[in-house]
Formats: sequence, C-alpha cells, structure tokens
Amino acid sequence: MKLVVLSLALGVCAAFAPASTRATHTVPSMSAVASDIKLPATVKPGVVTGEALMDLLAYAKEKGFAIPAVNAVSSCGINACLEAAAKFKGPMIVQFSRGGGQFMAGKAVA
Repeated sequence: MKLVVLSLALGVCAAFAPASTRATHTVPSMSAVASDIKLPATVKPGVVTGEALMDLLAYAKEKGFAIPAVNAVSSCGINACLEAAAKFKGPMIVQFSRGGGQFMAGKAVA
C-alpha cells in the first residue's frame, strides 16, 4: 500500500513537470501488494476490536503500510468498501460521522 500511495503521489507531481523530464513509474497491482500481507492470527473477518485491533495496528506499523479509512455516507458506500477489502484481502476502516452513524443506526440509538 505504501508503494502505491508513493507512486500515485509521484505521478501527480510528474503531471506538472515538462514532458521531456517526466519519468515513467510502474505501480504494482493492488492484488500483488495485498498478497504480501499476512494478517496476525488474532485478526478475524468482521469487526475488529480490542487485542486483535491492537495487533493489526502494530502489524501495519511494523510492515510499513497504512490501513485505509473511508468515511461512509450510505449503505452503498459501505458495501463498496467491504467489497474492495474482500477483493484485495486487506483490512479497511469504515468510519462514520456522528450524524452518519445516527442515521445508519436509527434515531433510537442517538
């Protein structure tokens, strides 16, 4: 993940450089990057909390990758996040704003 983000950032900067000085960058495929990630044994599919969450964050720090956090504003967005995480076999944080969380959970939870 770190390589992809770095490559994307370099690609954006290169867009503003004169054509004669632009270098070509090879971005590794997401599936190739994700296949190198072997999550800790305590991390199971689904909602991760407690010790498993601490293990996951420590592992990400140790291996030098970020866990993407997506602010979901609809059930379609949540489904897209979960599909992407499943496709690339990697962790993802689905986050909500306070209002978004109340809307998704219902007014009784507020």
